[in-house]
Amino acid sequence: MRTTTLGRSGLEVSRIAFGTWQLGGDWGAFDEDAAVRAIQHARELGVNFFDTAQAYGFGKSEALLGRALREELKRDRENLVIATKGGVNPGSDRPRDARRSWLRHGVEESLRHLEIDYIDLYQVHWPDPDTPAEETASALQELVDEGKIRHVGVSNYDTSQLAAFDRVRPVETLQPPYHLFRRAIEEDPLPYCREHEIGVLVYSPLGSGLLTGALKPDATFEDGDWRARSSAFQGDNLRRNLEVVEELKLFAEHKGCTVSQLAIAWTLHKPGVHVAIVGARRAKNIEDSLGAADVELTPDEIAEIERITARGIQVEGASPEGVA
Repeated sequence: MRTTTLGRSGLEVSRIAFGTWQLGGDWGAFDEDAAVRAIQHARELGVNFFDTAQAYGFGKSEALLGRALREELKRDRENLVIATKGGVNPGSDRPRDARRSWLRHGVEESLRHLEIDYIDLYQVHWPDPDTPAEETASALQELVDEGKIRHVGVSNYDTSQLAAFDRVRPVETLQPPYHLFRRAIEEDPLPYCREHEIGVLVYSPLGSGLLTGALKPDATFEDGDWRARSSAFQGDNLRRNLEVVEELKLFAEHKGCTVSQLAIAWTLHKPGVHVAIVGARRAKNIEDSLGAADVELTPDEIAEIERITARGIQVEGASPEGVA
């Protein structure tokens, strides 16, 4: 597994991180033992970077990750990079909450669920317009000073929000959504991140399943799966994007890789993107994704991918307030 230095955080991490959103209950039912094996298999294959969040089942995802990595966390803690996120409270009257008190509560809960002494990278999950950047950033610096977290990042922030945070203490990493059907970060805030050496770990590089090649136009989802309420996975939006995926699949086959690997590799070739976060609920699914780190794309191949996806429909995803 190839590694990279995650921007100014200085963390040395695998270019593919294992993400655990799918283990918190927002994607329907799953086999917990199979998920544990998937996490362990990712580690066996060289992944040292694991990303979770307080909001993924309010402890469920974190606890499952801690369980899967328990023995290695005891034996070789310094060679694992555990990232989690806080600062949201979905379903409450304040779904975005980056106040000092809630962040501190979140860190304590995450440490307890993961059963670890410190968090390598703690990220504000979503920007909170009702809390000054000064309060959020200074609260996280206090937690760094106390040794409970080691590095500070944010997720879903734009340039102005990054700059406001930066004025109080450096933002070390950003976690934005990025895939072939969701490219807004190319204009804002990826250029700011490149300029300021902010480590970028992108989530949903497979478009939450759109770019796996497994979905069909008549796909349906469990009631507990957020995609059942998303316009990206319904009607003409889904049909048109899956037509694009079929063309990408043929291109990938000619190149000797899967369409999933092609989509992930494309994100990793974007200047300023350090890491792609992928999730899996079964061990067999993680191997394909990890292979993307070894897929090289020439400028001509990137241009062809751009041509194929030009007729796709840009989509949105879930937020603390709901699903677009």
